[in-house]
Amino acid sequence: MGNVFVGQSALRITLRTFRDLGNVEKAVIKYSKPNGRAGEFAAVVDENAKGNIHHDCIAGDIDVSGWWSFWAVVTMGDGRIAVGETSRVFVRRQGG
Repeated sequence: MGNVFVGQSALRITLRTFRDLGNVEKAVIKYSKPNGRAGEFAAVVDENAKGNIHHDCIAGDIDVSGWWSFWAVVTMGDGRIAVGETSRVFVRRQGG
């Protein structure tokens, strides 16, 4: 991922799970912001064979500068839950 800026909405967060996602009931990208707040973005499964999920950001999604942590959580059709490794991304202030 290249530079990411606060307020950026032309941004797709993509995480690779290294799993077959053909039987996924729900996929989310969980995050932890630099200010300690946590949450999740709804995610879409794309490229089942590669195991990728993504979230297309909207205005307000990326609202704090500093180190963000993102990780995938997928719930399979049979109720099993898989959690991915954490990826860290530094979000910059615009003009900084």
